[in-house]
Amino acid sequence: MTALSHLLEDVRACTLCAAHLPLGPRPVVQMSASSRILIAGQAPGRKVHETGIPFNDVSGNRLREWLGISREVFYDETKLAILGMGFCFPGTGKSGDLPPRPECAPAWRAPLLAHLKNVRLTLVLGQYAMAYHLPGRGKTLTDVVTGWRRDWPLIVPLPHPSPRNQAWLKRNPWFEQELLPVLRLRIADVLSDDD
Repeated sequence: MTALSHLLEDVRACTLCAAHLPLGPRPVVQMSASSRILIAGQAPGRKVHETGIPFNDVSGNRLREWLGISREVFYDETKLAILGMGFCFPGTGKSGDLPPRPECAPAWRAPLLAHLKNVRLTLVLGQYAMAYHLPGRGKTLTDVVTGWRRDWPLIVPLPHPSPRNQAWLKRNPWFEQELLPVLRLRIADVLSDDD
């Protein structure tokens, strides 16, 4: 067994914040040492917790549409790594899911990221992932996403694809008109690269 497979076994058995999880621990993570794209997200929602499959919900449908890739490609761990800032469903708050549990990223993120040596593109979804991967890039999600060219073509900030962000998408039509077409081309290029 490789060091990564041992680490993933430990992650999937994690109970670090079990006392704070309303549905108990069920870490959801997808990656392999050969992953070319990293999706840095928030934390699994209730539906993802039930299935154990990342982005197996309405948000995932939208995200795959944004990226221009099929479910088959999306769930190929040799192509895409999916690491939330929290690996378990944190529960529901007044206006959506609670933030990722604060114990998760310090415990697991750096050791897992160290195994992703083939990543050529990192997609950073939502404010919690942006705070970790793109600190100081702006005061609001809009500031960070508007400045997407700053780290292009290696890192691309995106709003979370949740239906709750429909108002943001309507206020920011440039996102679908300007960013998504070039992002789809970049993804196709990364996935077709045989190096």
